[in-house]
Amino acid sequence: MEKTILKCAIVDDSTLQRLSIVKLIQMHPSLELVGEYKNAIEAKMGLASTEIDLIFLDIEMPILSGFDLLDDIQRKPQVIFVTGKTKYAFKAFDYDAVDYLRKPIAKDRFLNAVHKAITNYKLKNEEGFDDEDFIFVKSNLKKRKVFLNELRYIEALGDYVKLVTEHESLVVLSTMKAFEALLPSDRFLRIHKSYIVNLDKVQRYNSKTIELDKDHLPLSRNRKAELIEALAATQNA
Repeated sequence: MEKTILKCAIVDDSTLQRLSIVKLIQMHPSLELVGEYKNAIEAKMGLASTEIDLIFLDIEMPILSGFDLLDDIQRKPQVIFVTGKTKYAFKAFDYDAVDYLRKPIAKDRFLNAVHKAITNYKLKNEEGFDDEDFIFVKSNLKKRKVFLNELRYIEALGDYVKLVTEHESLVVLSTMKAFEALLPSDRFLRIHKSYIVNLDKVQRYNSKTIELDKDHLPLSRNRKAELIEALAATQNA
């Protein structure tokens, strides 16, 4: 299934704040930065000719505020407000904001906000919600929906397993054998007694390890041939 990519823009009069958001966007596999503006007037002109799905928007800016910008543009994208003050939070949600982030932005809050935007986008565009594309797991006494295209790998932790997604890690009371049976075999592979990996996330491998971005997972000797065959099958699918 094709990965969902949200085209996004930043509007903030602080150069340092824009740089920090740029870095977070560049590290996220589902975001593509297509516009960066230092005030709402620039943004209004730029957005008139650029379609975006998500905007990271400061509120207090000279001449036009973030709210003024939203009032002026016709094609309204999803909005994540980014501000140093909490006093605008109530008004922000009158604009159907996805989230309201305080400066300086914590990475986990950024990831959670983007995850909401991706989910909203999929619901609106009816993407990625077939029965086979997510599973429900119970973590911290709550049922959680985990989308398979966001699941990177599963790690054994004694009587539990840890699910590592693009956004978070969840610890679930289960066995590796149970998860191996639950996940589609054409997309996930047991590469080691303690690891199951999403084949779409594999970037490199050698005789001992598999690389998924910054994660290096062990590869069992007797699984290498199976990995090569499985990766070839995903490329030919």
